[in-house]
Amino acid sequence: MAGTGVPHSVLPPSNSELRRARWAVALVFLVHGSVTGNFATRIPWIQDHTGISAGQLGLALAFPAIGASLAMPLAGRISHRFGARSALRGLLALWTLSLLLPALSPGLYALCPALLVYGATSGMSDVAMNALGVETEDRLGKPIMSGLHGMWSAGTLLGSAAGTVAAHAEWDARLHLAGAALVLTLLGALACRGVLDLRSAPEEHPPPRFALPPKSALLIGAIGFCAVFAEGAGLDWSAVYLRDELGTDAGLAAASTTAFACTMTVARLAGDKVVARFGAVHTVRAGGVLAAAGGLLIVLARHPAMAMGGFGLMGLGIAVVVPLAFAAAGRSGPAPSQAIAGVATITYTSGLIAPSAIGGIAQATSLTMSFVLATTLACGLVVGARVLRMPSRTASGGAPAVTGDLERS
Repeated sequence: MAGTGVPHSVLPPSNSELRRARWAVALVFLVHGSVTGNFATRIPWIQDHTGISAGQLGLALAFPAIGASLAMPLAGRISHRFGARSALRGLLALWTLSLLLPALSPGLYALCPALLVYGATSGMSDVAMNALGVETEDRLGKPIMSGLHGMWSAGTLLGSAAGTVAAHAEWDARLHLAGAALVLTLLGALACRGVLDLRSAPEEHPPPRFALPPKSALLIGAIGFCAVFAEGAGLDWSAVYLRDELGTDAGLAAASTTAFACTMTVARLAGDKVVARFGAVHTVRAGGVLAAAGGLLIVLARHPAMAMGGFGLMGLGIAVVVPLAFAAAGRSGPAPSQAIAGVATITYTSGLIAPSAIGGIAQATSLTMSFVLATTLACGLVVGARVLRMPSRTASGGAPAVTGDLERS
């Protein structure tokens, strides 16, 4: 375990402690997603408050991804120094409290660094909670990562619902986000009390502050890239597609985005049982087929119902890919946190590129051609799924780690 960046426990946890740790880390994912949901709903208020143009807002919204990409490699070193539980508690608190920073920004020059900090704390806590999720999964000996990411999606929906109520009531975003930050900080601290308390051995060397991800993480990240690109296409452009390409009204178009997000959440919450039954590789291959079929329905659609069915299939197909990519990264080599940070950086980049790439292609050709690209990338899941067949690490205390595809592929 030298230099892994993922601490280990001196005594193996009991079964009751493992069950508690599973639900505790699930609550951490819920809290993390709730921050994102609350923030997203108040972006229009922040734009009005700062008096910036749409182009300036687009520039500012690139800074969270920049901050996350720069800071994520530090998460492993922080966990090594303070232990996994303490590191996650501190990083998650910084993330929840940073929710208030954008609303306090008086203009563009304050908003950009505020969003840089917001993204940095998001990325570090993201890596820390995924690393703990993988460790908990190994000790349990069964898949849980899809369900954990399902909790993140559920948190996003809950946060966006709370933000929608606040926006509808015309609450000042500074008051709304301050209240949300306080509640989520307390909830996050409570959740962190139950996660595994893993600590590095004294003789272990700390991981490097910054290091290139291993080659295995790059391959796994490419699979995550394909999935996140399709996810960004569905979430950000489904409503526009139905409105502009198929002439639907605004209400039905908006409902397609909500349905897409709900489909992904349900699929992730149910995904662990599918992975346990068929393995990660077969699950992702089947998901790629579903996502590609959904993309074809979207491209060929002449009626809104056909396109909405396509978006539903695409959401089902890609739902479990990112959780499985994080899980595979955590088992892909001697430095799990470094590999997870590498995969997370690639997926963050995909999430940043997807909306603008689709918009650029739509401007040059048509929105239909943009979804041809998303469909092509979904096919990449079928071809590249085998990279998720990674040798599992042995769980502490002699318990078998998750084997998944080693037995079924």
